[in-house]
Amino acid sequence: MGYTRAELESYRDATIPDLVGPGLRLLFVGINPGLWTAATGTPFARPGNRFWPALVEAGILPRLPAFAGPLDDADRAMIFDAGVGVTNLVARATARADELDRAELRAGAAALEDRVAALAPPAVAVVGLTAYRQGFDRRRALAGRQGETIGGVPTWVLPNPSGLNAHDTVASLARAYAEPAHAAGILA
Repeated sequence: MGYTRAELESYRDATIPDLVGPGLRLLFVGINPGLWTAATGTPFARPGNRFWPALVEAGILPRLPAFAGPLDDADRAMIFDAGVGVTNLVARATARADELDRAELRAGAAALEDRVAALAPPAVAVVGLTAYRQGFDRRRALAGRQGETIGGVPTWVLPNPSGLNAHDTVASLARAYAEPAHAAGILA
Protein backbone atom coordinates (compact mmCIF):
# COMPACT_ATOMS: atom_id res chain seq x y z
CA MET A 1 0.00 0.00 0.00
CA GLY A 2 1.57 3.26 -1.07
CA TYR A 3 0.76 6.85 -0.18
CA THR A 4 1.56 10.13 -1.83
CA ARG A 5 3.23 12.83 0.23
CA ALA A 6 -0.05 14.81 0.21
CA GLU A 7 -2.02 11.78 1.41
CA LEU A 8 0.42 11.22 4.26
CA GLU A 9 0.34 14.91 5.20
CA SER A 10 -3.42 14.65 5.60
CA TYR A 11 -2.74 12.40 8.63
CA ARG A 12 -0.66 15.04 10.46
CA ASP A 13 -1.86 15.38 14.07
CA ALA A 14 -4.07 12.28 13.79
CA THR A 15 -3.98 9.71 16.60
CA ILE A 16 -4.28 5.94 16.63
CA PRO A 17 -5.53 3.76 19.45
CA ASP A 18 -3.11 1.82 21.60
CA LEU A 19 -2.48 -1.73 20.46
CA VAL A 20 -3.17 -3.41 23.80
CA GLY A 21 -5.07 -6.60 24.49
CA PRO A 22 -5.61 -9.21 27.16
CA GLY A 23 -2.56 -10.89 28.66
CA LEU A 24 -0.32 -7.83 28.27
CA ARG A 25 3.20 -8.62 29.54
CA LEU A 26 5.44 -6.15 27.70
CA LEU A 27 4.31 -2.68 26.66
CA PHE A 28 6.46 -1.04 24.00
CA VAL A 29 6.28 2.76 23.99
CA GLY A 30 7.04 4.55 20.74
CA ILE A 31 7.81 8.25 20.66
CA ASN A 32 4.74 9.18 18.59
CA PRO A 33 2.97 7.85 15.52
CA GLY A 34 4.50 8.68 12.19
CA LEU A 35 2.30 9.70 9.29
CA TRP A 36 2.45 6.21 7.77
CA THR A 37 1.38 4.72 11.11
CA ALA A 38 -1.53 7.16 11.29
CA ALA A 39 -2.55 6.31 7.70
CA THR A 40 -2.56 2.56 8.33
CA GLY A 41 -3.61 2.57 11.98
CA THR A 42 -0.74 0.19 12.68
CA PRO A 43 2.19 1.09 14.97
CA PHE A 44 5.65 1.16 13.37
CA ALA A 45 4.14 0.57 9.91
CA ARG A 46 6.48 2.70 7.81
CA PRO A 47 8.51 0.70 5.33
CA GLY A 48 12.07 0.47 6.61
CA ASN A 49 11.05 0.52 10.26
CA ARG A 50 12.68 -2.44 12.00
CA PHE A 51 10.32 -2.84 14.98
CA TRP A 52 8.34 -5.87 13.78
CA PRO A 53 11.33 -7.60 12.14
CA ALA A 54 13.28 -7.17 15.41
CA LEU A 55 10.44 -8.75 17.42
CA VAL A 56 10.49 -11.76 15.10
CA GLU A 57 14.31 -12.01 15.17
CA ALA A 58 14.22 -11.89 18.99
CA GLY A 59 11.66 -14.71 19.11
CA ILE A 60 9.01 -12.46 20.68
CA LEU A 61 6.68 -12.98 17.70
CA PRO A 62 6.56 -16.10 15.52
CA ARG A 63 6.15 -14.19 12.23
CA LEU A 64 5.82 -10.73 10.77
CA PRO A 65 2.36 -9.19 10.82
CA ALA A 66 1.10 -7.59 7.60
CA PHE A 67 2.00 -4.17 8.94
CA ALA A 68 1.71 -2.20 5.68
CA GLY A 69 -2.00 -1.68 6.38
CA PRO A 70 -4.46 -2.14 9.21
CA LEU A 71 -3.76 -5.24 11.28
CA ASP A 72 -6.21 -8.04 10.66
CA ASP A 73 -7.73 -10.15 13.43
CA ALA A 74 -5.13 -12.92 13.05
CA ASP A 75 -2.22 -10.48 13.40
CA ARG A 76 -3.81 -8.76 16.40
CA ALA A 77 -4.38 -12.14 18.04
CA MET A 78 -0.76 -13.17 17.38
CA ILE A 79 0.54 -9.96 18.98
CA PHE A 80 -1.80 -10.22 21.97
CA ASP A 81 -1.07 -13.95 22.41
CA ALA A 82 2.62 -13.04 22.63
CA GLY A 83 1.79 -10.64 25.47
CA VAL A 84 2.94 -7.57 23.52
CA GLY A 85 1.30 -4.16 23.39
CA VAL A 86 2.21 -0.82 21.84
CA THR A 87 1.46 2.74 22.89
CA ASN A 88 3.14 6.12 22.36
CA LEU A 89 4.66 8.80 24.53
CA VAL A 90 2.85 11.47 22.48
CA ALA A 91 -0.38 10.65 20.66
CA ARG A 92 -0.25 13.04 17.70
CA ALA A 93 1.23 11.97 14.39
CA THR A 94 4.12 13.87 12.82
CA ALA A 95 6.49 13.21 9.94
CA ARG A 96 9.46 13.09 12.35
CA ALA A 97 9.75 12.77 16.12
CA ASP A 98 11.93 15.88 16.27
CA GLU A 99 8.78 17.93 15.47
CA LEU A 100 7.66 17.38 19.07
CA ASP A 101 8.63 19.91 21.69
CA ARG A 102 9.75 19.27 25.23
CA ALA A 103 6.37 20.33 26.69
CA GLU A 104 4.57 17.70 24.58
CA LEU A 105 7.04 15.04 25.64
CA ARG A 106 6.66 15.95 29.32
CA ALA A 107 2.86 15.95 29.10
CA GLY A 108 3.03 12.60 27.31
CA ALA A 109 5.30 11.19 30.01
CA ALA A 110 2.84 12.22 32.73
CA ALA A 111 -0.06 10.60 30.86
CA LEU A 112 2.04 7.49 30.23
CA GLU A 113 2.67 7.07 33.97
CA ASP A 114 -1.10 6.79 34.54
CA ARG A 115 -1.67 4.51 31.52
CA VAL A 116 1.08 2.11 32.59
CA ALA A 117 -0.13 2.07 36.19
CA ALA A 118 -3.63 1.14 34.97
CA LEU A 119 -2.41 -1.55 32.53
CA ALA A 120 0.19 -2.93 34.99
CA PRO A 121 2.30 -5.01 32.59
CA PRO A 122 5.37 -6.72 34.09
CA ALA A 123 7.68 -4.62 31.87
CA VAL A 124 7.72 -1.40 29.82
CA ALA A 125 10.15 -0.66 27.00
CA VAL A 126 10.50 2.88 25.66
CA VAL A 127 12.03 2.90 22.17
CA GLY A 128 13.78 6.25 21.94
CA LEU A 129 16.46 7.43 24.36
CA THR A 130 16.30 11.15 23.55
CA ALA A 131 12.50 11.31 23.89
CA TYR A 132 12.73 9.41 27.19
CA ARG A 133 15.38 11.80 28.51
CA GLN A 134 13.32 14.85 27.57
CA GLY A 135 9.90 13.51 28.54
CA PHE A 136 10.94 12.20 31.94
CA ASP A 137 13.59 14.87 32.55
CA ARG A 138 16.30 12.23 32.94
CA ARG A 139 19.07 13.88 30.96
CA ARG A 140 21.72 11.35 31.92
CA ALA A 141 19.66 8.21 31.25
CA LEU A 142 21.44 5.49 29.30
CA ALA A 143 19.95 2.71 27.22
CA GLY A 144 18.94 -0.44 29.11
CA ARG A 145 17.05 -1.08 32.31
CA GLN A 146 16.37 2.09 34.25
CA GLY A 147 16.67 2.63 37.98
CA GLU A 148 13.31 4.44 37.87
CA THR A 149 9.98 2.94 36.88
CA ILE A 150 7.08 4.20 34.81
CA GLY A 151 3.79 3.77 36.64
CA GLY A 152 5.54 1.51 39.14
CA VAL A 153 6.60 -0.92 36.37
CA PRO A 154 10.23 -1.90 35.60
CA THR A 155 11.32 0.11 32.58
CA TRP A 156 13.86 -0.29 29.79
CA VAL A 157 14.95 2.35 27.31
CA LEU A 158 15.86 0.79 23.99
CA PRO A 159 17.04 1.94 20.56
CA ASN A 160 14.48 3.45 18.23
CA PRO A 161 13.68 1.07 15.33
CA SER A 162 13.22 3.87 12.79
CA GLY A 163 15.25 3.65 9.63
CA LEU A 164 16.60 7.09 10.61
CA ASN A 165 18.49 5.35 13.44
CA ALA A 166 21.01 3.87 11.03
CA HIS A 167 23.59 2.55 13.50
CA ASP A 168 21.25 -0.19 14.80
CA THR A 169 20.41 -3.29 12.80
CA VAL A 170 17.51 -5.73 13.11
CA ALA A 171 19.91 -8.07 14.94
CA SER A 172 21.08 -5.43 17.44
CA LEU A 173 17.50 -4.27 18.01
CA ALA A 174 16.42 -7.88 18.56
CA ARG A 175 19.11 -8.35 21.23
CA ALA A 176 18.00 -5.16 23.00
CA TYR A 177 14.28 -5.97 22.76
CA ALA A 178 14.84 -9.49 24.10
CA GLU A 179 16.04 -8.18 27.49
CA PRO A 180 12.67 -6.80 28.71
CA ALA A 181 10.90 -9.73 27.01
CA HIS A 182 12.89 -12.10 29.24
CA ALA A 183 12.04 -10.03 32.31
CA ALA A 184 8.34 -10.03 31.32
CA GLY A 185 8.31 -13.82 30.96
CA ILE A 186 7.71 -13.73 27.20
CA LEU A 187 11.07 -15.35 26.46
CA ALA A 188 12.54 -18.13 28.55
